[in-house]
Amino acid sequence: MVQGVSMKILIGVDGSNESDGVIGEAARRPWPDRSEFSVVTVVDPFFFTRAPHLLEEAKKSTLDSLAEQTKSLVEAGWRVEARVVLDNPRHALPRVASEWKADLILMGSHGRGAVARFLLGSTAQAVLRHATCSVEIVRSRGKETRAGEAMRILIPTDGSECAEAAMQSVADRPWPTGSEFRVISCPEFPVLVGEYPYYAPEQILELTANSRKHASESADKGIQLLARAGLLAKSHVTVPKDTPALAILTAAEEWKADLIVVGSHGRRGFDRLVLGSVSETVALHARCSVSVIRKPFTPL
Repeated sequence: MVQGVSMKILIGVDGSNESDGVIGEAARRPWPDRSEFSVVTVVDPFFFTRAPHLLEEAKKSTLDSLAEQTKSLVEAGWRVEARVVLDNPRHALPRVASEWKADLILMGSHGRGAVARFLLGSTAQAVLRHATCSVEIVRSRGKETRAGEAMRILIPTDGSECAEAAMQSVADRPWPTGSEFRVISCPEFPVLVGEYPYYAPEQILELTANSRKHASESADKGIQLLARAGLLAKSHVTVPKDTPALAILTAAEEWKADLIVVGSHGRRGFDRLVLGSVSETVALHARCSVSVIRKPFTPL
């Protein structure tokens, strides 16, 4: 997406306090000019099988509720539509996003009935896995935030095409004044289980050194990409002792990141429509919001 070109953002809500928070977060952030929002609630008709006459009432009351929920977006000057879709939420949100040609889906990590704040709910996980556009799992920043408040954005990279797409998505979007950016690269290291006769110790050292060099080069490339967009960022190359996912989660926690922007796959990804293990692990367990970039934004 070229900077300043509009985005189409679909927000999935279910009437829970968490989904209210997603709309509030969207209203507080800056977005490219002429961006538009579609706020969608999915009503599963299965529960109305024995009482079909209640379905129309449920649709009407849901639309009334959406009109109230979306006021903050409307007041912020954005073009907003509200929709009620009859289907299973796990299937409907990816389908509706694809039909609407959404660039990004915003949704909470849990809906109604959530039992754990930081572990991803089943609907959010299904959307994350099956949507063909980027998906952001929005989590509370743990404090009262105001419109335009500065953010801390962490961008992991391994030099892959998907990591570069995530970096580009950050470069292409407006961010609150004073926001901080950190590019993190996590060297991989050979995992040795028991006896490992195929490599001599010096070969293991060489493999580790090469991994560190690649990580440093990937971080430098990310810094340069952001700099061309006028975003000043710092880089951090982790010590190769943890898995990349754990290293990213630890760095986000220690830096108190507000948002992690990660590519859907790393260098070992085999299918851009099936979520990679690192990005899913980060989205599952992060305490902050996580935006998984599945493909570059397309100009409207």
